[in-house]
Amino acid sequence: MSKIIDGIVRFKSDIYPERKELFNRLAQGQHPEALFITCSDSRIDPNLLVHTEPGELFIIRNAGNIVPPHNNYTGGVTASIEYAVAALGIEHIVICGHSGCGAMEGVMRPDDVEGLPHVQQWLSYTKAAQQIVEERIPNASFDEKLAMLTEENVLLQLRHIQTHPHVAAKYATGKVQLHAWVYDIGSGVVKAYDDMSRCFVPVEECYQEQAHALARKNADGCSHK
Repeated sequence: MSKIIDGIVRFKSDIYPERKELFNRLAQGQHPEALFITCSDSRIDPNLLVHTEPGELFIIRNAGNIVPPHNNYTGGVTASIEYAVAALGIEHIVICGHSGCGAMEGVMRPDDVEGLPHVQQWLSYTKAAQQIVEERIPNASFDEKLAMLTEENVLLQLRHIQTHPHVAAKYATGKVQLHAWVYDIGSGVVKAYDDMSRCFVPVEECYQEQAHALARKNADGCSHK
């Protein structure tokens, strides 16, 4: 705890004075570009990962970067999603899983979370992803299944978030874009799901292909005018 307290003191004495103009501007309100949903794992630092300033990301964190399907129960994840999309006008939603995720390990090894009823219930929201893995690679090793589960869970939660009314409406009208990412802690590589290849590829490759596809589409549109 002493390190955390020392950090607060250094923030007040060193960092805040250097960034005073930024914090004064942020005190007037926030206009984040993206909603970033990721795991609570202490090894994940969203702002460090994407190199963003305070005020640029609206962040939701929980065990397993899970998004429960929309229902009439009001929970923190549901309320935060609604606020981000409807009130803040978020244009991008990223759901980011990561390697070595304890939540995904708990899904595959239920005995590890025995006696933790709330954790067990929470992890049930990824049951469909686990079933997909068992269907596709039933004889694979634990590590291979864990890697696939991490990816399939991100895709499942991306489908879940589309059941939330404001997200569904904005996505249907092209006002919100959805992104599925997986971060490998050891290598520093972040992969994004590419709709065209139907697999996860390095972020820089995924969005390069998207940029080229958009450019080709715009060029075709112009040639037909």
